[in-house]
Amino acid sequence: MAHPSRRPLPSRLYAIVDADVAARAGWRVPDLADAYLQAGVRILQLRAKDVPARDLLAWTEAIARRAGEAWVIVNDRVDVALVAGTRHVHLGQDDLPVDAARALLGPAAVIGLSTHTEAQVEAACQLPIDYLAVGPVFGTQTKNTGYAPVGTALVAAARARVGTSDAMPLVAIGGITLAQAPAVVAAGADAVVVISDLLVDGAPEARARAFLRALGEA
Repeated sequence: MAHPSRRPLPSRLYAIVDADVAARAGWRVPDLADAYLQAGVRILQLRAKDVPARDLLAWTEAIARRAGEAWVIVNDRVDVALVAGTRHVHLGQDDLPVDAARALLGPAAVIGLSTHTEAQVEAACQLPIDYLAVGPVFGTQTKNTGYAPVGTALVAAARARVGTSDAMPLVAIGGITLAQAPAVVAAGADAVVVISDLLVDGAPEARARAFLRALGEA
């Protein structure tokens, strides 16, 4: 069944703090998250596939204390989101089913779901999610999704299928750069999800501000 109380996304920029990417760039996860929050980012996901649950929980709690009204979303780990009290998660196609996550997290939680094909978009529309992610839009080295780049064509197709932003917020992910971000939004995304391009020049706070300006939010 559909989720009855979806809320609009608080920003057009959705920043992911990936623990591996952050480490390669010389950043501690909480510090990188803080740089994005200081820039004005209002949707922040924490992704740490190979980190012990104890560390992931500590990071999530630390970031949540600094986040104010920003959404702090934990990738995959419903248990960590529950214990930390953030209650927001992003799920992949092979993660805990959305219905089970909703039952655990409750109606006020934000739950996002990754999709990579039109069939997955169609199926996602029937689930109690708060937003739908489409990708990878462009080629990316950050994560092997097992899917080829979908381009902005699937973004546009997903927008046509889900209807207005009020009906289903739509975010696009995968290889999106500062130069490409406005075109991805123009294709139908409500927000762009960015990981690596926020770190290209070693000044993530300034880069996040540049994204917000490019997307008309600063």
